[in-house]
Amino acid sequence: MTHVTLRSEFEDLIDPYAPVGQVGTGFDFTEGPIWHPLEHFLLFSDMPGDVRRRWDARRGVVEVRRPSNKCNGMTYDADLNLIVCEHATSSLIRERPDGRREVLASHYDNQELNSPNDVCVHSSGAIYFSDPWYGRMPVYGVERPRQLGFQGVYRVPSGGGAPQLLVDRYLFEQPNGLCFSPDERILYVNDTVQALIRAFDVTADGALANPRVFASGIRSELEPGLPDGMKCDQRGNVWVTAPGGVWVYSPAGNLLGKVRLPELVANLAWGGPDFRTLYLTATHSVYAIPTKVGPRHEPYMSGKPGGAGAASSTAVPNLATGEMRIDPQRCAMIIQDMQNDVIMDGGAFADSGAPAHARRQHVVENVRRVAEAARARGVAIIHVWFVVEPGAPGVTLNAPLFEGLVDSKAMVRGSWGAAPVSGLEPRPGDFVVEKMRMSAWEGTRLETILKATGRDMIINTGAWTNMSVEHTARTGADKGYFMIVPEDCCSTMNADWHNAAINFALQNVSVVTNADTVIKALG
Repeated sequence: MTHVTLRSEFEDLIDPYAPVGQVGTGFDFTEGPIWHPLEHFLLFSDMPGDVRRRWDARRGVVEVRRPSNKCNGMTYDADLNLIVCEHATSSLIRERPDGRREVLASHYDNQELNSPNDVCVHSSGAIYFSDPWYGRMPVYGVERPRQLGFQGVYRVPSGGGAPQLLVDRYLFEQPNGLCFSPDERILYVNDTVQALIRAFDVTADGALANPRVFASGIRSELEPGLPDGMKCDQRGNVWVTAPGGVWVYSPAGNLLGKVRLPELVANLAWGGPDFRTLYLTATHSVYAIPTKVGPRHEPYMSGKPGGAGAASSTAVPNLATGEMRIDPQRCAMIIQDMQNDVIMDGGAFADSGAPAHARRQHVVENVRRVAEAARARGVAIIHVWFVVEPGAPGVTLNAPLFEGLVDSKAMVRGSWGAAPVSGLEPRPGDFVVEKMRMSAWEGTRLETILKATGRDMIINTGAWTNMSVEHTARTGADKGYFMIVPEDCCSTMNADWHNAAINFALQNVSVVTNADTVIKALG
Protein backbone atom coordinates (compact mmCIF):
# COMPACT_ATOMS: atom_id res chain seq x y z
CA MET A 1 0.00 0.00 0.00
CA THR A 2 1.43 3.38 -1.03
CA HIS A 3 1.10 6.30 1.35
CA VAL A 4 0.29 9.78 0.01
CA THR A 5 2.97 12.50 -0.11
CA LEU A 6 1.53 16.00 -0.33
CA ARG A 7 4.69 17.87 0.74
CA SER A 8 8.27 16.69 0.56
CA GLU A 9 8.70 16.88 4.35
CA PHE A 10 6.35 13.89 4.68
CA GLU A 11 9.01 11.56 3.29
CA ASP A 12 11.39 12.64 6.08
CA LEU A 13 8.86 11.13 8.50
CA ILE A 14 7.87 7.88 6.79
CA ASP A 15 8.83 5.98 3.66
CA PRO A 16 5.98 6.36 1.15
CA TYR A 17 6.23 2.60 0.62
CA ALA A 18 6.50 1.70 4.32
CA PRO A 19 4.89 -1.72 4.80
CA VAL A 20 1.64 -2.02 6.76
CA GLY A 21 1.91 -5.14 8.92
CA GLN A 22 -1.05 -6.73 10.70
CA VAL A 23 -0.15 -7.88 14.24
CA GLY A 24 -3.63 -9.11 15.17
CA THR A 25 -7.18 -9.26 13.80
CA GLY A 26 -10.66 -10.61 14.50
CA PHE A 27 -11.61 -7.96 17.09
CA ASP A 28 -14.83 -5.92 17.38
CA PHE A 29 -13.45 -2.35 17.53
CA THR A 30 -9.90 -1.65 18.73
CA GLU A 31 -8.79 1.49 20.55
CA GLY A 32 -6.40 2.93 23.14
CA PRO A 33 -2.95 1.57 22.07
CA ILE A 34 -0.05 2.17 24.47
CA TRP A 35 3.47 0.67 24.50
CA HIS A 36 5.24 -0.38 27.70
CA PRO A 37 8.77 1.09 27.48
CA LEU A 38 10.49 -1.52 29.67
CA GLU A 39 8.59 -4.77 29.10
CA HIS A 40 8.02 -4.06 25.38
CA PHE A 41 4.39 -4.98 24.86
CA LEU A 42 1.40 -3.18 23.38
CA LEU A 43 -1.86 -2.82 25.30
CA PHE A 44 -5.06 -2.05 23.43
CA SER A 45 -8.77 -2.06 24.18
CA ASP A 46 -11.75 -3.62 22.39
CA MET A 47 -14.71 -1.59 23.62
CA PRO A 48 -17.67 -3.56 22.19
CA GLY A 49 -16.04 -6.78 23.35
CA ASP A 50 -15.47 -5.27 26.82
CA VAL A 51 -11.93 -6.67 26.88
CA ARG A 52 -8.35 -5.42 27.12
CA ARG A 53 -5.61 -7.25 25.24
CA ARG A 54 -1.84 -7.10 24.89
CA TRP A 55 0.50 -8.01 22.08
CA ASP A 56 4.20 -8.77 22.05
CA ALA A 57 6.44 -10.36 19.46
CA ARG A 58 6.94 -13.56 21.49
CA ARG A 59 3.41 -14.47 22.58
CA GLY A 60 1.30 -12.58 20.08
CA VAL A 61 -2.14 -11.39 21.25
CA VAL A 62 -3.42 -12.42 24.69
CA GLU A 63 -6.38 -11.30 26.78
CA VAL A 64 -5.48 -9.47 30.02
CA ARG A 65 -8.78 -8.11 31.41
CA ARG A 66 -12.45 -9.01 30.96
CA PRO A 67 -14.64 -7.17 31.68
CA SER A 68 -12.63 -3.99 31.07
CA ASN A 69 -15.45 -1.52 31.80
CA LYS A 70 -15.39 -0.84 28.05
CA CYS A 71 -12.11 1.02 28.40
CA ASN A 72 -10.99 3.38 25.66
CA GLY A 73 -7.86 5.58 25.72
CA MET A 74 -4.89 4.52 27.85
CA THR A 75 -1.46 5.85 28.75
CA TYR A 76 1.10 5.50 31.56
CA ASP A 77 2.24 8.03 34.14
CA ALA A 78 5.93 8.58 34.90
CA ASP A 79 5.89 5.68 37.39
CA LEU A 80 4.39 3.35 34.76
CA ASN A 81 0.99 3.12 36.42
CA LEU A 82 -1.67 2.61 33.76
CA ILE A 83 -4.12 5.49 33.25
CA VAL A 84 -7.41 4.29 31.75
CA CYS A 85 -10.51 5.99 30.33
CA GLU A 86 -13.52 3.82 31.19
CA HIS A 87 -16.77 4.23 29.26
CA ALA A 88 -18.93 1.97 31.43
CA THR A 89 -18.08 3.76 34.70
CA SER A 90 -17.66 7.32 33.29
CA SER A 91 -14.33 7.41 35.14
CA LEU A 92 -10.64 8.09 34.69
CA ILE A 93 -8.74 5.35 36.54
CA ARG A 94 -5.17 4.71 37.69
CA GLU A 95 -4.24 1.01 37.81
CA ARG A 96 -1.07 0.21 39.75
CA PRO A 97 1.09 -2.82 38.90
CA ASP A 98 0.06 -4.53 42.17
CA GLY A 99 -3.59 -4.38 41.12
CA ARG A 100 -4.69 -1.39 43.19
CA ARG A 101 -7.31 0.75 41.45
CA GLU A 102 -7.70 4.49 42.05
CA VAL A 103 -10.46 6.72 40.67
CA LEU A 104 -8.84 9.94 39.42
CA ALA A 105 -12.00 11.59 38.10
CA SER A 106 -15.66 10.58 37.89
CA HIS A 107 -17.74 13.74 38.47
CA TYR A 108 -17.75 17.46 37.67
CA ASP A 109 -19.99 19.82 39.64
CA ASN A 110 -21.52 16.76 41.35
CA GLN A 111 -22.62 15.39 37.96
CA GLU A 112 -21.23 12.22 36.40
CA LEU A 113 -18.73 12.77 33.62
CA ASN A 114 -19.96 11.67 30.19
CA SER A 115 -17.32 9.06 29.38
CA PRO A 116 -13.58 9.90 29.52
CA ASN A 117 -12.24 9.07 26.08
CA ASP A 118 -8.58 9.94 25.57
CA VAL A 119 -5.83 10.97 27.97
CA CYS A 120 -2.29 12.35 28.09
CA VAL A 121 0.12 13.17 30.93
CA HIS A 122 2.09 16.40 31.35
CA SER A 123 5.66 16.33 32.64
CA SER A 124 4.38 18.01 35.83
CA GLY A 125 2.30 14.90 36.52
CA ALA A 126 -1.00 16.62 35.68
CA ILE A 127 -3.38 14.48 33.60
CA TYR A 128 -5.46 15.92 30.74
CA PHE A 129 -8.46 14.09 29.30
CA SER A 130 -11.39 14.55 26.93
CA ASP A 131 -15.01 13.74 27.84
CA PRO A 132 -17.40 13.20 24.91
CA TRP A 133 -20.49 11.03 25.42
CA TYR A 134 -19.65 8.07 23.15
CA GLY A 135 -19.52 5.83 26.21
CA ARG A 136 -23.23 6.41 26.81
CA MET A 137 -24.09 5.00 23.40
CA PRO A 138 -24.90 1.35 22.69
CA VAL A 139 -22.05 -0.95 21.57
CA TYR A 140 -19.21 1.44 22.54
CA GLY A 141 -20.44 1.92 26.08
CA VAL A 142 -23.47 1.51 28.29
CA GLU A 143 -26.59 3.32 27.09
CA ARG A 144 -27.87 5.67 29.80
CA PRO A 145 -28.94 9.33 30.18
CA ARG A 146 -26.34 12.07 30.33
CA GLN A 147 -26.03 14.17 33.46
CA LEU A 148 -23.77 16.92 32.11
CA GLY A 149 -25.14 19.10 29.34
CA PHE A 150 -21.83 19.63 27.59
CA GLN A 151 -18.68 17.82 26.47
CA GLY A 152 -15.45 19.18 27.97
CA VAL A 153 -11.69 18.84 28.32
CA TYR A 154 -10.33 18.49 31.85
CA ARG A 155 -7.16 18.51 33.92
CA VAL A 156 -6.48 16.49 37.06
CA PRO A 157 -3.71 18.28 39.05
CA SER A 158 -0.48 16.41 39.69
CA GLY A 159 -1.35 16.02 43.37
CA GLY A 160 -4.88 14.82 42.62
CA GLY A 161 -8.17 16.54 43.29
CA ALA A 162 -11.33 17.37 41.41
CA PRO A 163 -11.05 17.67 37.62
CA GLN A 164 -10.73 21.23 36.33
CA LEU A 165 -12.72 22.20 33.22
CA LEU A 166 -10.25 23.83 30.82
CA VAL A 167 -12.41 24.97 27.89
CA ASP A 168 -15.67 26.77 27.25
CA ARG A 169 -18.52 24.35 27.89
CA TYR A 170 -19.90 24.58 24.38
CA LEU A 171 -16.70 24.88 22.35
CA PHE A 172 -16.63 21.18 21.45
CA GLU A 173 -19.37 18.86 20.23
CA GLN A 174 -17.36 15.65 20.79
CA PRO A 175 -13.80 16.36 22.02
CA ASN A 176 -11.71 13.28 21.39
CA GLY A 177 -7.96 12.85 20.79
CA LEU A 178 -5.52 15.17 22.54
CA CYS A 179 -1.73 15.53 22.70
CA PHE A 180 0.99 17.98 23.72
CA SER A 181 3.59 19.57 21.47
CA PRO A 182 7.19 18.44 22.22
CA ASP A 183 7.83 21.45 24.48
CA GLU A 184 4.38 21.16 26.13
CA ARG A 185 3.55 24.76 25.25
CA ILE A 186 0.62 23.67 23.07
CA LEU A 187 -2.19 21.18 23.69
CA TYR A 188 -3.98 19.92 20.60
CA VAL A 189 -7.56 18.63 20.94
CA ASN A 190 -9.66 17.33 18.06
CA ASP A 191 -13.43 17.23 17.64
CA THR A 192 -14.83 14.21 15.81
CA VAL A 193 -18.16 15.83 14.86
CA GLN A 194 -16.68 19.18 13.82
CA ALA A 195 -13.86 17.36 11.94
CA LEU A 196 -11.17 19.72 13.16
CA ILE A 197 -8.23 20.14 15.53
CA ARG A 198 -7.97 23.04 17.95
CA ALA A 199 -4.74 24.29 19.50
CA PHE A 200 -4.41 25.90 22.94
CA ASP A 201 -1.50 27.57 24.69
CA VAL A 202 -0.65 25.83 27.97
CA THR A 203 -0.13 28.45 30.68
CA ALA A 204 2.28 28.23 33.60
CA ASP A 205 -0.46 26.96 35.92
CA GLY A 206 -1.58 24.26 33.47
CA ALA A 207 -4.65 26.08 32.20
CA LEU A 208 -5.43 26.53 28.48
CA ALA A 209 -5.49 29.86 26.65
CA ASN A 210 -5.73 31.33 23.14
CA PRO A 211 -7.94 28.69 21.49
CA ARG A 212 -7.66 28.57 17.69
CA VAL A 213 -8.42 26.17 14.86
CA PHE A 214 -5.23 24.34 13.87
CA ALA A 215 -6.71 22.18 11.07
CA SER A 216 -10.23 21.74 9.72
CA GLY A 217 -12.11 19.81 7.06
CA ILE A 218 -10.77 16.43 8.20
CA ARG A 219 -13.46 14.44 6.39
CA SER A 220 -14.19 12.92 3.00
CA GLU A 221 -17.29 11.95 1.05
CA LEU A 222 -15.33 9.15 -0.63
CA GLU A 223 -14.08 7.13 2.32
CA PRO A 224 -14.87 6.78 6.04
CA GLY A 225 -12.81 8.33 8.78
CA LEU A 226 -12.85 11.31 11.13
CA PRO A 227 -10.54 12.79 13.80
CA ASP A 228 -10.26 10.38 16.71
CA GLY A 229 -6.87 9.38 18.12
CA MET A 230 -4.01 11.86 17.79
CA LYS A 231 -0.29 12.03 18.64
CA CYS A 232 2.53 14.54 18.19
CA ASP A 233 5.92 13.41 16.92
CA GLN A 234 9.30 14.59 18.16
CA ARG A 235 9.47 17.33 15.51
CA GLY A 236 6.09 18.79 16.41
CA ASN A 237 4.07 17.26 13.56
CA VAL A 238 0.53 16.17 14.45
CA TRP A 239 -0.64 12.69 13.38
CA VAL A 240 -4.43 12.28 13.49
CA THR A 241 -6.80 9.53 12.42
CA ALA A 242 -8.77 10.59 9.35
CA PRO A 243 -10.37 9.29 6.13
CA GLY A 244 -8.29 6.46 4.72
CA GLY A 245 -5.91 6.19 7.67
CA VAL A 246 -3.83 8.92 9.36
CA TRP A 247 -3.24 12.49 8.17
CA VAL A 248 -0.01 14.26 9.18
CA TYR A 249 0.11 18.03 9.75
CA SER A 250 3.19 20.21 10.19
CA PRO A 251 3.50 22.46 13.27
CA ALA A 252 2.27 25.28 11.01
CA GLY A 253 -0.90 23.34 10.19
CA ASN A 254 0.07 22.29 6.67
CA LEU A 255 -1.14 18.85 5.56
CA LEU A 256 2.07 16.96 4.72
CA GLY A 257 0.72 13.55 3.72
CA LYS A 258 -1.52 10.61 4.52
CA VAL A 259 -0.68 7.19 5.95
CA ARG A 260 -2.94 4.67 4.24
CA LEU A 261 -4.49 1.64 5.97
CA PRO A 262 -7.00 -0.99 4.82
CA GLU A 263 -9.40 -0.36 7.73
CA LEU A 264 -10.89 2.62 9.53
CA VAL A 265 -8.30 3.79 12.08
CA ALA A 266 -9.39 4.82 15.60
CA ASN A 267 -6.10 5.51 17.39
CA LEU A 268 -2.31 5.29 17.21
CA ALA A 269 0.80 5.15 19.38
CA TRP A 270 4.52 4.71 18.79
CA GLY A 271 6.30 1.71 20.27
CA GLY A 272 9.02 -0.83 19.69
CA PRO A 273 12.46 -0.85 21.35
CA ASP A 274 13.40 2.45 19.68
CA PHE A 275 9.89 3.95 19.43
CA ARG A 276 10.10 3.88 15.64
CA THR A 277 7.10 1.62 15.02
CA LEU A 278 3.68 3.21 14.72
CA TYR A 279 0.94 0.93 16.06
CA LEU A 280 -2.59 1.63 14.82
CA THR A 281 -5.86 0.28 16.21
CA ALA A 282 -8.09 -0.02 13.16
CA THR A 283 -11.60 -1.43 13.66
CA HIS A 284 -11.12 -5.22 13.58
CA SER A 285 -7.28 -5.25 13.52
CA VAL A 286 -4.08 -3.79 14.91
CA TYR A 287 -1.39 -2.73 12.44
CA ALA A 288 2.28 -1.72 12.68
CA ILE A 289 4.19 0.60 10.34
CA PRO A 290 7.91 1.56 10.58
CA THR A 291 8.56 5.31 10.68
CA LYS A 292 11.63 7.50 10.37
CA VAL A 293 10.50 9.71 13.25
CA GLY A 294 9.53 8.96 16.82
CA PRO A 295 7.00 10.44 19.24
CA ARG A 296 7.28 13.50 21.38
CA HIS A 297 8.93 12.36 24.60
CA GLU A 298 6.16 11.40 27.01
CA PRO A 299 6.98 11.22 30.75
CA TYR A 300 6.41 7.43 30.83
CA MET A 301 9.02 6.79 28.13
CA SER A 302 11.87 7.26 30.61
CA GLY A 303 9.95 5.99 33.62
CA LYS A 304 10.45 2.98 35.84
CA PRO A 305 7.91 1.34 38.15
CA GLY A 306 7.46 3.21 41.40
CA GLY A 307 10.38 5.53 40.73
CA ALA A 308 11.20 9.00 39.50
CA GLY A 309 10.21 9.43 35.90
CA ALA A 310 13.48 11.05 34.92
CA ALA A 311 15.46 7.92 35.69
CA SER A 312 16.11 5.15 33.20
CA SER A 313 17.28 1.57 33.31
CA THR A 314 19.62 2.11 30.37
CA ALA A 315 23.35 2.19 31.17
CA VAL A 316 25.27 5.41 30.64
CA PRO A 317 27.60 5.63 27.64
CA ASN A 318 30.88 3.78 28.11
CA LEU A 319 34.04 4.13 26.06
CA ALA A 320 36.22 1.81 28.09
CA THR A 321 35.84 -0.99 25.55
CA GLY A 322 36.05 1.31 22.54
CA GLU A 323 32.28 1.11 22.03
CA MET A 324 29.63 3.60 23.08
CA ARG A 325 25.86 3.21 23.18
CA ILE A 326 23.53 6.18 23.59
CA ASP A 327 19.80 5.85 24.29
CA PRO A 328 18.23 8.45 21.94
CA GLN A 329 15.18 8.80 24.17
CA ARG A 330 17.39 10.02 27.04
CA CYS A 331 19.59 12.26 24.90
CA ALA A 332 19.62 15.91 23.82
CA MET A 333 22.07 17.61 21.46
CA ILE A 334 23.16 21.20 22.13
CA ILE A 335 24.32 23.27 19.15
CA GLN A 336 25.79 26.32 20.82
CA ASP A 337 26.91 29.71 19.42
CA MET A 338 27.09 28.42 15.85
CA GLN A 339 26.32 31.93 14.65
CA ASN A 340 27.83 34.05 11.90
CA ASP A 341 29.55 36.56 14.23
CA VAL A 342 31.26 33.70 16.08
CA ILE A 343 32.78 31.50 13.37
CA MET A 344 32.28 33.08 9.94
CA ASP A 345 34.42 35.34 7.80
CA GLY A 346 32.93 38.81 7.98
CA GLY A 347 31.66 38.19 11.51
CA ALA A 348 32.40 40.41 14.48
CA PHE A 349 35.11 38.02 15.76
CA ALA A 350 36.63 37.04 12.40
CA ASP A 351 40.01 38.57 13.36
CA SER A 352 40.30 36.14 16.28
CA GLY A 353 41.12 33.25 13.96
CA ALA A 354 37.82 31.51 14.73
CA PRO A 355 36.69 31.14 11.07
CA ALA A 356 39.97 29.44 10.07
CA HIS A 357 39.86 27.00 12.98
CA ALA A 358 36.18 26.22 12.29
CA ARG A 359 37.13 25.31 8.72
CA ARG A 360 40.01 23.09 9.85
CA GLN A 361 37.67 21.30 12.23
CA HIS A 362 34.96 20.96 9.56
CA VAL A 363 32.77 21.92 12.47
CA VAL A 364 29.67 23.03 10.57
CA GLU A 365 29.53 19.86 8.49
CA ASN A 366 30.28 17.59 11.45
CA VAL A 367 27.63 19.20 13.64
CA ARG A 368 25.15 18.98 10.77
CA ARG A 369 25.85 15.25 10.29
CA VAL A 370 25.41 14.47 13.96
CA ALA A 371 22.25 16.58 14.17
CA GLU A 372 20.69 14.78 11.18
CA ALA A 373 21.44 11.38 12.67
CA ALA A 374 20.21 12.51 16.10
CA ARG A 375 16.91 13.91 14.80
CA ALA A 376 16.23 10.71 12.90
CA ARG A 377 16.58 8.72 16.13
CA GLY A 378 14.50 10.91 18.41
CA VAL A 379 17.20 13.00 20.09
CA ALA A 380 16.01 16.46 21.19
CA ILE A 381 17.94 19.17 19.28
CA ILE A 382 18.51 22.41 21.22
CA HIS A 383 20.07 25.46 19.53
CA VAL A 384 21.67 27.84 22.04
CA TRP A 385 22.27 31.36 20.71
CA PHE A 386 23.96 34.37 22.26
CA VAL A 387 21.59 37.23 21.42
CA VAL A 388 21.55 40.84 22.63
CA GLU A 389 19.31 43.78 21.87
CA PRO A 390 20.79 46.84 20.10
CA GLY A 391 23.17 48.55 22.52
CA ALA A 392 23.53 45.29 24.50
CA PRO A 393 21.39 46.30 27.51
CA GLY A 394 21.80 43.88 30.38
CA VAL A 395 25.26 42.69 29.39
CA THR A 396 27.63 43.35 32.27
CA LEU A 397 31.20 44.37 31.45
CA ASN A 398 32.73 42.15 34.11
CA ALA A 399 34.90 40.08 31.75
CA PRO A 400 36.98 40.75 28.62
CA LEU A 401 34.69 38.50 26.56
CA PHE A 402 31.64 40.63 27.30
CA GLU A 403 33.59 43.86 26.80
CA GLY A 404 34.67 42.64 23.39
CA LEU A 405 31.13 41.65 22.48
CA VAL A 406 29.76 45.10 23.30
CA ASP A 407 32.66 46.94 21.60
CA SER A 408 32.20 44.84 18.44
CA LYS A 409 28.42 45.35 18.39
CA ALA A 410 28.13 41.61 17.97
CA MET A 411 25.22 39.14 18.24
CA VAL A 412 22.52 41.82 17.86
CA ARG A 413 19.05 40.42 17.42
CA GLY A 414 17.89 40.47 13.81
CA SER A 415 21.37 41.00 12.40
CA TRP A 416 23.28 38.67 10.08
CA GLY A 417 25.86 38.19 12.82
CA ALA A 418 23.36 36.76 15.31
CA ALA A 419 21.83 34.39 12.77
CA PRO A 420 22.76 30.69 12.72
CA VAL A 421 25.38 29.71 10.15
CA SER A 422 24.12 28.25 6.90
CA GLY A 423 23.35 24.55 7.29
CA LEU A 424 22.59 24.69 11.01
CA GLU A 425 19.27 26.49 10.99
CA PRO A 426 16.61 25.08 13.35
CA ARG A 427 14.27 22.46 11.92
CA PRO A 428 10.62 21.95 12.92
CA GLY A 429 10.57 20.33 16.34
CA ASP A 430 13.95 21.73 17.40
CA PHE A 431 14.22 24.02 20.43
CA VAL A 432 15.92 27.44 20.54
CA VAL A 433 17.40 28.82 23.76
CA GLU A 434 18.76 32.36 24.06
CA LYS A 435 21.45 33.45 26.52
CA MET A 436 23.66 36.39 27.47
CA ARG A 437 26.39 34.45 29.31
CA MET A 438 29.03 31.94 28.25
CA SER A 439 27.29 28.90 29.71
CA ALA A 440 24.14 27.55 28.07
CA TRP A 441 22.65 27.05 31.56
CA GLU A 442 22.96 30.53 33.02
CA GLY A 443 19.66 32.44 32.98
CA THR A 444 18.07 30.24 30.29
CA ARG A 445 15.26 27.69 29.92
CA LEU A 446 17.67 24.90 28.93
CA GLU A 447 17.07 22.78 32.03
CA THR A 448 13.30 23.25 31.80
CA ILE A 449 13.38 21.72 28.31
CA LEU A 450 15.62 18.84 29.41
CA LYS A 451 13.39 17.96 32.34
CA ALA A 452 10.18 18.31 30.33
CA THR A 453 11.50 15.96 27.65
CA GLY A 454 13.17 13.52 30.08
CA ARG A 455 16.75 13.97 28.82
CA ASP A 456 19.78 13.33 31.05
CA MET A 457 22.49 12.80 28.40
CA ILE A 458 23.79 15.77 26.41
CA ILE A 459 25.81 15.80 23.19
CA ASN A 460 27.62 19.12 23.66
CA THR A 461 28.73 20.83 20.41
CA GLY A 462 29.49 24.32 19.14
CA ALA A 463 31.82 27.25 19.63
CA TRP A 464 34.01 28.14 21.34
CA THR A 465 35.55 24.94 22.75
CA ASN A 466 37.42 26.54 25.64
CA MET A 467 34.61 28.93 26.54
CA SER A 468 30.94 28.15 25.92
CA VAL A 469 31.42 24.42 25.31
CA GLU A 470 33.66 23.95 28.35
CA HIS A 471 31.51 26.10 30.65
CA THR A 472 28.39 24.19 29.61
CA ALA A 473 30.05 20.81 30.16
CA ARG A 474 31.33 21.75 33.62
CA THR A 475 27.94 22.98 34.82
CA GLY A 476 26.12 20.06 33.20
CA ALA A 477 28.35 17.57 35.01
CA ASP A 478 27.77 19.37 38.32
CA LYS A 479 24.00 19.16 37.74
CA GLY A 480 24.20 15.40 37.18
CA TYR A 481 23.90 15.27 33.39
CA PHE A 482 26.06 12.90 31.38
CA MET A 483 28.05 15.14 29.02
CA ILE A 484 29.38 13.90 25.65
CA VAL A 485 31.74 16.15 23.65
CA PRO A 486 32.56 15.14 20.04
CA GLU A 487 35.74 17.16 19.64
CA ASP A 488 35.41 17.59 15.86
CA CYS A 489 32.01 19.21 16.47
CA CYS A 490 33.66 22.05 18.40
CA SER A 491 36.04 24.87 17.43
CA THR A 492 37.56 28.00 18.89
CA MET A 493 40.19 30.63 17.92
CA ASN A 494 43.10 28.25 17.31
CA ALA A 495 44.24 24.66 17.72
CA ASP A 496 46.23 25.32 20.92
CA TRP A 497 43.23 26.66 22.80
CA HIS A 498 41.03 23.89 21.44
CA ASN A 499 43.46 21.13 22.42
CA ALA A 500 43.97 22.56 25.89
CA ALA A 501 40.24 22.33 26.58
CA ILE A 502 39.79 18.94 24.94
CA ASN A 503 42.82 17.24 26.47
CA PHE A 504 42.55 18.59 30.00
CA ALA A 505 39.43 20.34 31.32
CA LEU A 506 36.83 18.47 29.26
CA GLN A 507 38.36 15.07 30.03
CA ASN A 508 37.34 15.53 33.67
CA VAL A 509 33.69 16.41 33.10
CA SER A 510 32.64 14.58 29.92
CA VAL A 511 33.24 11.72 27.51
CA VAL A 512 35.37 13.18 24.72
CA THR A 513 34.83 11.44 21.40
CA ASN A 514 34.13 12.32 17.75
CA ALA A 515 31.21 12.72 15.36
CA ASP A 516 31.43 9.29 13.75
CA THR A 517 31.46 7.53 17.12
CA VAL A 518 28.41 9.46 18.32
CA ILE A 519 26.47 8.67 15.15
CA LYS A 520 27.30 4.97 15.50
CA ALA A 521 26.44 5.01 19.21
CA LEU A 522 22.97 6.36 18.48
CA GLY A 523 22.23 3.13 16.58
